[in-house]
Amino acid sequence: MADQVKVGILGVMGRMGQAVLASVQANEDAIFSAGCDRPRHPDIGKAITGTLVSLSATPEEVFVASDVVIDFTPPGDTASHARLAAQYKKALVVGTTGLSGGDESALMIAAGSTRIMQAGNYSQGVNLLMALVREAASKLGPEWDIDILEMHHRDKVDAPSGTALMLGDAAAEGRGASLDDLRTPAREGLTGERVEGSIGFAALRGGSVIGEHDVIFASGSERITLSHKAENRGLFADGAVRAALWLSAQPNGRYNMQHVLDLN
Repeated sequence: MADQVKVGILGVMGRMGQAVLASVQANEDAIFSAGCDRPRHPDIGKAITGTLVSLSATPEEVFVASDVVIDFTPPGDTASHARLAAQYKKALVVGTTGLSGGDESALMIAAGSTRIMQAGNYSQGVNLLMALVREAASKLGPEWDIDILEMHHRDKVDAPSGTALMLGDAAAEGRGASLDDLRTPAREGLTGERVEGSIGFAALRGGSVIGEHDVIFASGSERITLSHKAENRGLFADGAVRAALWLSAQPNGRYNMQHVLDLN
C-alpha cells in the first residue's frame, strides 16, 4: 500500500522488539522498514526472520529508512535516539522506562523539531486505569491513603516501574499536586507513621510476570483497589504501533498514550 507508514524498530531482536515486529506485520496501515540491535549481535547483516530487511548495527540507519521509530531498548541510549529523531525529523515512540533527567531533557528538546511519544506503558487498559485513578484521587480526600503495588519479571532492571510512576502521577494530579511532593520513599526499617496524603510504592520482582499493577485507596473503614494485569506482551506492542500510526499524522510536539486515546 502506497500510504503505509514505514515503522523502524530499535532493539528488534529483543522480546518487546519481536512483539512490536509481529504487530507491525499484522497491521495493514504499517510496513516494517528497518531494525537494529546491539553491534555485537550475531545476526547483524542477516535477514530478520519473516522480513526482507537485514538486521542493522546502527540506530541511525533505522531513522533514515523510517517514518516512525519505536524504541523499547534498555535504559541508556534514549537521549542519543532523541537526537537522531530530531536530526532526521522522524517521529519517535519511546517505550523505555527508567529514564534519566538527561533522557527527559533530550526528549523535550527533540519535540521542538519532530514528534515525540513517550509513555511508561502502551496498554490501552493501563491508560484507562490512569484516568480512573486520577478521578478517584480527585474525589477522595487526603484521609484516603494511596499505595501502588507492582510486580514484574525477574529481569526488569528499574523500580518502581514506569507504569507505577505513571499511576502515581495520575493520583497526584487528581489531588492537585505533583508526585515529587507526595511520594513516600521506599519503606524499610523504622519508617514512622504515614504522612497524610502521601503516595507510596512497592515493587516485586520474580518469575516471568509480564506486568501487574494495583492502586490501593485505603481509609480508616474501607478500601478500593483498581487493578490491571497484562496477559501477554502483544498488548503493549499493539498499543505502541497504534501510537506510532497516530503520531505520524501529528505536528511536532511531546505526546503520551493519553493523547492517543483522547483521555487527557
